[in-house]
Amino acid sequence: MTTQFPPTDLIDSGKSPLADADHDPVRIADTLRSSPHITFVAPAAPGDETVRFRDADGTGYQLALTTVDPAPEAKRVAYPWDAVAAAIGNHPHFIRAALDQPPFGPLNLDTITALTRTGNKYTLTLTATHHPCLDQEHAHRAEDIAYAADKLLTGDPSDSERATAELLSYMAATWDTQDQPLRQRAQDLARALRTR
Repeated sequence: MTTQFPPTDLIDSGKSPLADADHDPVRIADTLRSSPHITFVAPAAPGDETVRFRDADGTGYQLALTTVDPAPEAKRVAYPWDAVAAAIGNHPHFIRAALDQPPFGPLNLDTITALTRTGNKYTLTLTATHHPCLDQEHAHRAEDIAYAADKLLTGDPSDSERATAELLSYMAATWDTQDQPLRQRAQDLARALRTR
C-alpha cells in the first residue's frame, strides 16, 4: 500500500534559510535513514520533489515537498514537547513516544508517553523552568553566531564558506542543546570571521 500526496511545486531556493535548498530532499532522506522505524529510503538527489520510504511493516510512503511562504512576523520556535517526543521516538531503544492526549478537552502539552523495545512504558511530565538571565545571554550568543553565518553568505561565497555558514546556522538554531566546548568553538569561529 502506498500513500500518495498531492503534486507539488518546484522547490524555491529563495524560500529556504540555506542557500542550497535544492539539497533539502537529500537531508530529509538522510534523516529518515537514521530512524529505526524506517527500513528503506530511496536515494534522493538535489532538486527532487519527493522522498520515498518504507516503514518496518513494509508499507511504502511518498513525502511530497512543497514550499510555503513563511508568515512575515512569525517567530521561529522549536516546540519542546514535539522535540522531546521526536527525539525519544527516534532513539533505537524506544518504539514510540507521543503526547498523551485526552479524547476530549484541551490539548495536553506537558505529558508524553514513551514505550521501550523491552516493553517498559513511561509517562514523562514536562515542566518548564525559566532562567531569564541565562536565556538572554544564550540568545545574544546565538544571534552573534547567526550574524556571522549571514555575513559569510554575502557576496559570492565559496563552497567552504557556504558549508561554514550552514554549520554556524545550525549551531545558532540548536544553541541550547550544544555542549560548552562546541559553543566556545562556534564563538571563536564567529569572532575570527568578524575580524576578517
